[in-house]
Amino acid sequence: MGIKLESDFLSLLFNPNWYAMKGMFYSSDSWLMTLTCSASDGTIIEPSDSFTQALQWLRFIFFSICPQRLLFSSTDFFFLLILLVLVTQRLISKFISRSGNTSSSSINKPLLENHRIHVKFTSWFLFNLISTAFLAVAYVTLSILVFIGGRSQQTPWIQAETTFRIVQAITQIAILVLVAHEKRFHATTHPMSLRVYWAAHFVLVLCFSVSAITRLVSVHEGFDPYVKMDDIVYLICLPFSAFLLVVATEGSSGIILISKPEDGFDSRAQLDNSVVNYANVTEYAKANLFSRAIWLWMNPLINKGYKNPLQIDDVPFLPPDHRAERMSELFQSKWPEAGEHSKHPVSITLVKCFWKDIIFTGFLAVIRLGVMYVGPVLINSFIDVTSGKGSSPYEGYYLVLTLLIAKTVEVLSSHQFNFHSQRVGMLVRSTLITSLYKKGLKLSCSSRQAHGVGQIVNYMAVDAQQLGDLMNQLHSIWLMPLQLLVAMVLLYFYMGVSMMSALFGVFVVLVFVFLSTKKNNVFQYQVMRNKDSRLKAMNEMISNMRVIKFQAWEDYFQKRVQSFRKLEYGWLSKFMYSTSVNMIALWGTPLMLSVVIFGFAILMGAYLDAATVFTVTSILKIVQEPLRNFPQSLIQISQAMISLERLDHYMTCPELDEGSVEREESRHCDTAVEAKDGSFSWDDEGTQPTLKWVNLEIKKGQLASVVGTVGSGKSSLLAAILGEMHKISGKVRVCGSTAYVAQTSWIQNTSIQENILFGQPMNREKYKEVIRVCCLEKDLETMEFGDQTEIGERGINLSGGQKQRIQLARAIYQDCDIYLLDDIFSAVDAHTGSAIFKVMRDGTIVQSGKYNELLEAGLDFGALVAAHENSMELVEKSGHISEDTPSDAPKSPFSKNRAIERVKSEKSSLEKSKSHKGSSKLVEDEERETGRVSLAVYKQYCTEAFGWWGVAVMILVSLLWAVSVLSGDYWLAYETSPEHTFTPHLLISVYAVLAVISCLLIGARAVYIAFLGLKTAQSFFNRILNSILHAPMSFFDTTPSGRILSRDYYLANSRELTRLDSITKAPVIHHFSETVSGVTTIRCFRRQVMFCKQNIDKVNTNVKMDFHNNGANEWIGFRLEFIGTLVLCFATLLMIILPSSIIKPEFVGLSLSYGLSLNGVLFWTIYMTCLVENKMVSVERIKQFIQIPSEAPREIKDYVPPPNWPTHGNIELTHLQVRYRPSTPLVLKGITLAIRGGEKIGVVGRTGSGKSTLIQVSFRLVEPCGGKIIIDGIDICKLGLHDLRSRFGIIPQEPVLFEGTVRSNMDPFGLYSDEEIWKSLERCQLKDFVAAKPEKLDAPVAAEGENWSVGQRQLICLGRVLLKKTRILFMDEATASVDSQTDATIQKIIREDFKACTIITIAHRIPTVMDCDRVLVIDAGKPFHLGLCL
Repeated sequence: MGIKLESDFLSLLFNPNWYAMKGMFYSSDSWLMTLTCSASDGTIIEPSDSFTQALQWLRFIFFSICPQRLLFSSTDFFFLLILLVLVTQRLISKFISRSGNTSSSSINKPLLENHRIHVKFTSWFLFNLISTAFLAVAYVTLSILVFIGGRSQQTPWIQAETTFRIVQAITQIAILVLVAHEKRFHATTHPMSLRVYWAAHFVLVLCFSVSAITRLVSVHEGFDPYVKMDDIVYLICLPFSAFLLVVATEGSSGIILISKPEDGFDSRAQLDNSVVNYANVTEYAKANLFSRAIWLWMNPLINKGYKNPLQIDDVPFLPPDHRAERMSELFQSKWPEAGEHSKHPVSITLVKCFWKDIIFTGFLAVIRLGVMYVGPVLINSFIDVTSGKGSSPYEGYYLVLTLLIAKTVEVLSSHQFNFHSQRVGMLVRSTLITSLYKKGLKLSCSSRQAHGVGQIVNYMAVDAQQLGDLMNQLHSIWLMPLQLLVAMVLLYFYMGVSMMSALFGVFVVLVFVFLSTKKNNVFQYQVMRNKDSRLKAMNEMISNMRVIKFQAWEDYFQKRVQSFRKLEYGWLSKFMYSTSVNMIALWGTPLMLSVVIFGFAILMGAYLDAATVFTVTSILKIVQEPLRNFPQSLIQISQAMISLERLDHYMTCPELDEGSVEREESRHCDTAVEAKDGSFSWDDEGTQPTLKWVNLEIKKGQLASVVGTVGSGKSSLLAAILGEMHKISGKVRVCGSTAYVAQTSWIQNTSIQENILFGQPMNREKYKEVIRVCCLEKDLETMEFGDQTEIGERGINLSGGQKQRIQLARAIYQDCDIYLLDDIFSAVDAHTGSAIFKVMRDGTIVQSGKYNELLEAGLDFGALVAAHENSMELVEKSGHISEDTPSDAPKSPFSKNRAIERVKSEKSSLEKSKSHKGSSKLVEDEERETGRVSLAVYKQYCTEAFGWWGVAVMILVSLLWAVSVLSGDYWLAYETSPEHTFTPHLLISVYAVLAVISCLLIGARAVYIAFLGLKTAQSFFNRILNSILHAPMSFFDTTPSGRILSRDYYLANSRELTRLDSITKAPVIHHFSETVSGVTTIRCFRRQVMFCKQNIDKVNTNVKMDFHNNGANEWIGFRLEFIGTLVLCFATLLMIILPSSIIKPEFVGLSLSYGLSLNGVLFWTIYMTCLVENKMVSVERIKQFIQIPSEAPREIKDYVPPPNWPTHGNIELTHLQVRYRPSTPLVLKGITLAIRGGEKIGVVGRTGSGKSTLIQVSFRLVEPCGGKIIIDGIDICKLGLHDLRSRFGIIPQEPVLFEGTVRSNMDPFGLYSDEEIWKSLERCQLKDFVAAKPEKLDAPVAAEGENWSVGQRQLICLGRVLLKKTRILFMDEATASVDSQTDATIQKIIREDFKACTIITIAHRIPTVMDCDRVLVIDAGKPFHLGLCL
């Protein structure tokens, strides 16, 4: 039935009569030997149909002697012409510059060159030079031989041949000279004209070589000696020409330029293309072609990892042209210009950046495609040879050699394709992360609110990764149709028109896949959208865990996150099950196509033998790969399109207008800040101004104060001066450098010293003075490691006052011209007579002038001052009374000693950092396992959903599926055996039944695995969420949120490098989150470049793990597959050698149909074993978080407090001792205190003295390490945490709002009516403000309450407590963010609404504690004074 194509292929090489047999080419070999350039002779082009004539013309043009020389000569001549033009142009420009343009050409050059260029060449350059030199010598030698030998034969052909050889020799000599002089001219890349020539040269040499092989094999008489000599030379030159083709593709000349300063100062080398400026750079940067081809450059790292577990510093740096800074610059240079208005700027820019790499990987894919069908085509010939039907005794050996070469090329090209695809994907991810980070530093306020920190982190961790992973699947889109085309052509040669049934089957499968993928796109989009919401909620929850625990809101946030997860899980389930249906269709396609094509052939009366059957099944198995990968490619592309759409939206969202504020760096201006008719809005598109009619002028050296009630626009005014708001109209001018201290402190997760320096060099005297004036000396004394103490995320281990003073120290150390301070002091300075005041109301400056002038004018300023003076009168009254009062009040017996201790320790605070430097880390290095993943991790993953029964069912279904597939192939071998009578209907009936059973088992396996995976993932999610919510507060103090969230983003490859990759990924996420939170401060201090450098360093550290991870995978993969290839060829050789009585032909076909994939099976067995272990690393990391030591139980059934507890509010502290961690010193050092029910206690003391710790231990956020706390007769340490915390009320130090509505922030559990909520808002002076909003109680609250002022946030926190009506109330500096008038109002509300409550108030403002019954003074964790408040 079918044509024996593989025999024809071999006959093409070994039998010149093949052309006659096929009728496509003329039987004569004249086209191989003729010296004529005309095809008019009927012996060359035979009259036939148009297709056959076209093939004969192509054969003549590319493989006949004379046309080949014409093509070669034309190419050489054209190249020499281009070279001549370029040289002439250079000489003319050099002459012009010498004759009169010297001034213009050198005017911009420095008088003294600061740098000298050092040139270094690598082995790559040497190989280039050797290859070009060899070709030059070969062609010169050939031309000399032709010239000498042709002097006796002056025929036209000899003359033409001599001319051809001379042109060829001149061309190669010119190329040799050009390459040799590249070092002199500092050419790091070869000229494009030379690279194009080398590509054309390879094609022509390949044509010559094919003709040479054909002549050497098939032509034995009349062989011209010159032609024979040519053939030998071209066969020798072919590998050199192939190497130069690779050189042309790479473009690099192998020359390194290093620019070093002549003055000897240390400076970063100027990199050009491939300069190495790091000592520990990867061997890949300097590896030669052979080393890169088989990954020899990985050997040093492999050996190091074999001896010891790899550490971060063991992994070398990336090649310079792969580093994040280079990628960021490239992306920025290719970004569309402002006027281009591209709809898809991210995708266009990525294509511009990486088109060469994409083409190169496509070229590797084509090579792989070209050799992957050689094996199946050879099966028929192997069966003929083992059956004794071979045409030559050596044919079997030729077949084995052909198989070895084809499989070696396939293995090499396949792994090079994988590596370079992953490399490009890695570069894409690196490029996007750095570009997204830079964009984050430019976002306007409304853009930040629109996207949110969690969503922006998602862009980096998910979308950038999606686009990086796309590179592995990108070429499948066009390779799949090409592979199918080749497969259909081969099937046609074997099965004839029966192939049409297979084509129809493929068409049906593709239509199904397209429709299914379209549906999957919707599912994927919904998964991503809900994942954004979930991550945003988790980020908010983790960042504000302290407030959540204070309020006992863990249940609410657990349900909130789980509600987002439920939506995500629903869409994820639809996506996974839909994908499983796809897998059923695709894995079953080869079987069903075999049934269809064999059934159709039998209906047409065809005879099926073993050779035909197993050749067809082998081809269909190859077809299975593109069909299987194609939907994955479509999924990847659909995910990438969604990611690109999201990134386009982010990268094109409005940026801060740098020109909204006119900046002058000169320090000689009279006016520091000036605004004229300014109107500003927080909304980029908004026309309703937040600030309006702003007119102000502040002179150099003046102190200007801005006052007003909560929400009047004070902070907005500072933001407008900084350029952080959208300017609708007017003008703002700032003269000099600016420093900004935000109302909500922003502290980096690093040491105190680094927070203060903020990128500036250390000036020890200046630094000490800054510490002194910011009153940080005492704080540093109390810290074990002084100024080297590491600050936790968001300053979590510092008090509010410490954070503000560190912020202030940072600003002062920068030595700026203008300082913008947003409510950093807790009391108003009394000496403000010469200050200029701006009074704000409703976003407008209603009064402006000096203190006395505004006081006389009355109105707003007078009201604010009156409120303040009332407070100050209380202070003064207290002071006078205390002076006249006899000294009956109890005094501390150790007050004098403590004062002496303070004097003695004044100089010790800064010295501590020296002795303890390097051991002061609060945030510990991330936990990392080493060695093999333990079996307990595998067990936990496999049995998480349904125990061992789930595993047993999965194994059973997989085994049954494998048996059904093997049974079908064995049945084909048995029925097509020559010893067995061929029964067509029996063959196809049994085979069809087995195929259907196999497809059903595939379906059961795919659906069950999806179900099992979803259940396992959901179980892990619930457990890790529960574990995080009930982790002690110390866990959040020492664990960055980026590390927690990175558990969601884990992707891995090799075990140790995987662990390092995951460890180095979390800092990238955390740093970005931290940057977005403090972007206003960063922009004010003009530190964008410094933070970009930090981001680049973290990305480089992470990406180098990814790069070497991929290298390690391909290192092992290539070696395993090559070993598999050798085993296959050795086994095939044995089948050739052994007699046919031992090896039956039908089993040769069956063996080869499986053996052709042996190299892949061996590799995938080992690789998947490693990959599964690497995936288990993610389970290992999740397990670490699941096993976090939990807080005390939330509820203790045997010790439940009465429903109305606490009934009186009596509090007794007995020798209370507290430390935050076992390794840290005591924070509270034995406090003993008795508080009567209904008593108001004020707690005061220096920042860091332990005031806030007293509240934390009362809520058991920190467990006491000694002593007791008894409330109404119950030891609180015996209660469940929820029972304890839910009974207390607290107004925390930092006012925290959560994304949602006013209602959800006031009453998250829905326990109160609208009337009660409105009453509470009225009491805290927010009713009018909320009522003015159209949504009323459902008015939106942005993440972290960014659309509400800090004072308004604090008032909402007060409203929560008013609703709760608890017996014991804690106030932790609750009025620090409001003005004096509002403070007095809040105190009045508390006096009236909490009259019978026990209140413990921590405050810096003295008026705040004037209403208290007693005042406790805490100093360094000890009670310094406790007495009546008079």
